[in-house]
Amino acid sequence: MTLYDSLYNYSPITERPALDWPGGKRVAFYVGLNIEHFLPDEPSTSIWPIDVKPDALNHGWREYGARVGIWRIIDILDRHGVRASALVNSMVAEHNPQIIKAGTERDWAWLAHGQTNSILHTGYVPDEERRILTDITTTIETATGRRPKGWMGPALTETHNTPELLAELGYQYVLDWTNDDQPYRLNVPEMLSVPYTLELNDLGLFLRGLSGPDFLQMVKDQYDVLREEGGRVMALALHPFVIGQPFRAKYLNLALEYIAAQSDVWLTTSDDIAAHYATT
Repeated sequence: MTLYDSLYNYSPITERPALDWPGGKRVAFYVGLNIEHFLPDEPSTSIWPIDVKPDALNHGWREYGARVGIWRIIDILDRHGVRASALVNSMVAEHNPQIIKAGTERDWAWLAHGQTNSILHTGYVPDEERRILTDITTTIETATGRRPKGWMGPALTETHNTPELLAELGYQYVLDWTNDDQPYRLNVPEMLSVPYTLELNDLGLFLRGLSGPDFLQMVKDQYDVLREEGGRVMALALHPFVIGQPFRAKYLNLALEYIAAQSDVWLTTSDDIAAHYATT
């Protein structure tokens, strides 16, 4: 038996009962807003592969998100009544408290996203991982006043023990397994997988050369197909240092304008999606 056989069961979406969202809505839509801290001069998401210290080029590109980009995104989310599902590195609490304050004022959902996106969540033995996860959880809870219910590892990384250890800490779901358009139960008691996306994800799309109008059309097409199918989750994954650039933010505004205008969309958070599905 492989890890994947033991963690979850294969279930074709065509063989499941219909999934209903509150108010008879056909699509549950949420924004997964990656709020990340990066260690200077450490390998991480880079716009240019160089090995220099100080690495002003790559670190400055990433840090634009915390200094400028996220504030532009916050304005756009507010404009269209969208509460973020904030995927937050615990180090953000120390380094960017103004972002935490802005999110708590807006009643964002807070998910743990590791310590920093400069360190993958992998290679830990269980006791070490338990200690690290406990520290991440308590740091986010102290900063936001809310204990995180969801987890997404830096670069979607886990160990073989992560879901069970998260369950011990009271977590209810993970986003790391991007293999479905609906939530499903893991073979770890009380744990769900909630859909996230590597496809409708600004980091992958724009760094491959996608244009703003292309992004807007993809968001519209994704929603239209999922609405036709019904009972689906639509995640939109955003990174402030990417979509927060002015020439891209323009198209995020237009995309959310389209989504928010739909009569059959449930504008929600990953927390509320998990909570609703857990009752079915």
